[in-house]
Amino acid sequence: MSGFSFRYDTPTTSTLPTTPMSLPDLLQKIHKIGEEVIRPAAADVDHNARFPHEAIDALRRERLLSAYIPREYGGAGLSLTELVAIAQVLAQYCSSTAMIWAMHQIQIACIVQHEQNSPFFRQFLRQAAEEQLLIASITSEVGIGGDTRSSSAAVEEFENDCKLDKKATTTSYGAYADGFLATARRNADAPPNDQVLVLLRRLDTHLTQTSQWNTFGMRGTCSPGFHVISTFPKEHILSTSFADISAQTMVPFSHLLWASCWSGIATDALARARKFMQAKARQMRASSIPGDSRLVDASSKLQLMKSNINDTVYEYEQILQQDPEHREEFTSNMGFAIKLNNVKLLSSDLVLQIVQQALFICGMAGYSETSPFSIARHLRDAYSAPLMISNDRLAITNAALLLVHKE
Repeated sequence: MSGFSFRYDTPTTSTLPTTPMSLPDLLQKIHKIGEEVIRPAAADVDHNARFPHEAIDALRRERLLSAYIPREYGGAGLSLTELVAIAQVLAQYCSSTAMIWAMHQIQIACIVQHEQNSPFFRQFLRQAAEEQLLIASITSEVGIGGDTRSSSAAVEEFENDCKLDKKATTTSYGAYADGFLATARRNADAPPNDQVLVLLRRLDTHLTQTSQWNTFGMRGTCSPGFHVISTFPKEHILSTSFADISAQTMVPFSHLLWASCWSGIATDALARARKFMQAKARQMRASSIPGDSRLVDASSKLQLMKSNINDTVYEYEQILQQDPEHREEFTSNMGFAIKLNNVKLLSSDLVLQIVQQALFICGMAGYSETSPFSIARHLRDAYSAPLMISNDRLAITNAALLLVHKE
């Protein structure tokens, strides 16, 4: 290892048992963290658009930032199914916290799935688990926007190291991350889609903030633009092309974990609407009251949303069981690509529909920011869902695929 040392100031206390914890026990522990730590801070995180320090520190103490890192490197070695369940729970308390945790796991998955043959990256995974490092993503770029499969910035190679100079339009939790995975052209002569993924140390990276993060929702993700300049050894460049990493890992993990966060938002909104209806029914001493049809509709939509996610997670985990050399055959399949895009499209549409129904059920109590039945933050956060990789762009992609795909 070439001195890969991150800045990390928060002490960690290992509470993870030496034997794996069952998923129900783990989720129960996360619910406790949610009730005691995450939810009490969620309104302030949202109001002040600040990083959820309390939540991330609590997840660090439970060693949940290394959830997907294999146990041989000191992580929990959880499956994607378990990550999905955790994201759903976290989002019931603070969707910004859930999204930060999910995006971090996506970065870790790119390394776990593609770079375990590298001595450097194996050592990095050990350090990431030991120090509970938080890794952010730098894939957007000025002039290109959110098209992750195109880069303007290129890796510059010198005699002893490399350099990357990139202007990102958004860098989620970038000011609080211990390191970054950044996309770039392979070299100055490479076309925009010949990309590599580079691991950047925070200590070797100069960040200049270029925009503000004063948004409608997901305010705690703290994702302004940054001008990023970093130097790094060549071994920090992932050996697998970004085209393969994107298709085989980044896109599947992103769509499935994002959708899980949205289902968590919908779950909590529906729970608040149900409690509101129960209180109203007791007050009216009636078993059927106005709004119950909306509750039924929202419940069925949430069931559809979760079933669609779980079905695709199951299929993708079967692919992950395949030999790495053969995964491309499955992940490059048009049918699977359409299905993955549909998970994102359907989930991002349904979360809005479910939360809106919850708002209509709760009425002014849901419209209020301070009511215990408030749906305001849920609705504002949910509106980010169709924008995280534009639904219009994905729909165009799926339309083109459907014209040539044979079932």
